[in-house]
Amino acid sequence: MRGAIMPDAPAITSAITAALAPLPHAAGRVAPPRVAADGTASVILDVSGLDSAARDTLEADVRRVIGAIEGISAVRVVQTAQKPERRLIAVGSGKGGVGKSTLAANLAIALQRLGFRTGLVDADIYGPSQPRLMQATGERPTAEGKVLNPIATRWGVPMLSMGQLVAPDKALAWRGPMASGALGQLVDAAWGETDTLIVDLPPGTGDVQLSMIQKHRPAGAVIVSTPQDLALIDAARAIDLFNTAGIPILGLIENMAGYVCPHCGEVSDPFGHGGAEKEAARLGVPFLGRVPLDIAIRLASDAGEPPAAREDAAAEPFLAIAGKVAAALNRSPG
Repeated sequence: MRGAIMPDAPAITSAITAALAPLPHAAGRVAPPRVAADGTASVILDVSGLDSAARDTLEADVRRVIGAIEGISAVRVVQTAQKPERRLIAVGSGKGGVGKSTLAANLAIALQRLGFRTGLVDADIYGPSQPRLMQATGERPTAEGKVLNPIATRWGVPMLSMGQLVAPDKALAWRGPMASGALGQLVDAAWGETDTLIVDLPPGTGDVQLSMIQKHRPAGAVIVSTPQDLALIDAARAIDLFNTAGIPILGLIENMAGYVCPHCGEVSDPFGHGGAEKEAARLGVPFLGRVPLDIAIRLASDAGEPPAAREDAAAEPFLAIAGKVAAALNRSPG
């Protein structure tokens, strides 16, 4: 009867197992096949975490070796994948100009260096800057159907940005629903084995932030501010938005905190000092640390050379902040 299991199916199955043994990339990914009376072998492949090229290669190799076995007339392959557990960390600020995007890029790289498999989403739809910061200007992502494939970067952190999808000098006059829809495409891309997504939000507390909270539910939020009172007022508003939505505040970062004159070595505080730490204490949220106002950070960022990727003192504040973020997530990296 067509569809019945062949009487010698155990022998066929053993032959299939032996044929697959020389394929290391198939190990643990092929379920025990079923062989029908007409010789058709039905195979389920677990392609979790593989990109499209690796999936195609695996399927082709499995078809080839099974199809060559005596008694097999056809090979049917079904691919399946488990959705990986992935945490989103929203990096926000109450206002622009506080260095939020620079912090987001360096946080992603620093967490990667600590063992996390991080990706970076530039959700600042109207003012994307991550392609410049991550040295990915001019690169365009591919897509499979409606699913985008993130761009690989030199730093081992894949990324997606609206800046990679539109011309650099093109203004996006989008209303909230369009911007929120674009954010969804960036977040729901083919991130593979990425376990942590750093999402660089636009400044403020508008539609994009609300869509992120409602549809993608971040595991936590990191807020960036400069030390002066005006920035801290807006940072408090951003914190309130996430608190109201029940999103944990992983902490507050004080950026542009202290300037060391490269000529005389004198330290000055053009934006003040310690304001973010005091505000964090007032609001009852963790203080993650300070990043100095350093021309080396600005020059490196403009050149697409994030300081967190370096092996010198410039990386230290970002690695220290990443360590506190990792501890706040209450998990071991990797």
